[in-house]
Amino acid sequence: MRRVPNGTVQQSSEELDQAVIADEEFTPRQQAVLDCALQLLVGGGEKGLTTAGLARAANCSKESIYKWFGDRDGLLAAMIAHQASKVRAGADNAHAMDGEQFRAYLTDFAHDLLDVLAGDVSLALNRLAIGQASRSESRLGRLMVERGRRRIEARAMALLEAGKRRGYIRYEDREATYHTFYGLIVRDLHVRMLLGEAGARRPEQFAAMADEAVGQFFALFGTETE
Repeated sequence: MRRVPNGTVQQSSEELDQAVIADEEFTPRQQAVLDCALQLLVGGGEKGLTTAGLARAANCSKESIYKWFGDRDGLLAAMIAHQASKVRAGADNAHAMDGEQFRAYLTDFAHDLLDVLAGDVSLALNRLAIGQASRSESRLGRLMVERGRRRIEARAMALLEAGKRRGYIRYEDREATYHTFYGLIVRDLHVRMLLGEAGARRPEQFAAMADEAVGQFFALFGTETE
């Protein structure tokens, strides 16, 4: 890890490779509790999510919830990180991937991203955060950016960096390249789904959309060795 002239910290290539792996690991039991918490949040908003209510719904003790996740902000952060971890961006053997595997990882990422953004949980979380955005302190929105969007972005950019280093793609600005890839995948679909447009959410089309986005991405950034 090194500092660039503007004072920000930039990851090394090796650290970026390691970041391809999901940075949040929860046990199956913890994942089940977090899924239950997400459903409570979707059903009743933030007021519907209480430690006592979660303990009853998840059939666990309040002490376990505090031990695993800490206070309410810790629980919300864990819930959002768990939701974000459903978007894959590589695998343990990413350091040895060939061009075909790299393309497959990008396609998996694109498909997962569409699936997660189109899910009831993510749509409800985004709508709640948007509804709180005018407040002086939008806690949910801040957590969704820090523990959701940025985590997904970091893992995806690590995968892009690994592909560039192996000669499968080329670019000058990693962040701009990721945002181009994101735009090719999502287009205006997320906004349309958030607004409840009829017919916008069609999961049966996501595989084809992911393939198309990756094809367009390689047309822009691919090399002959890919």
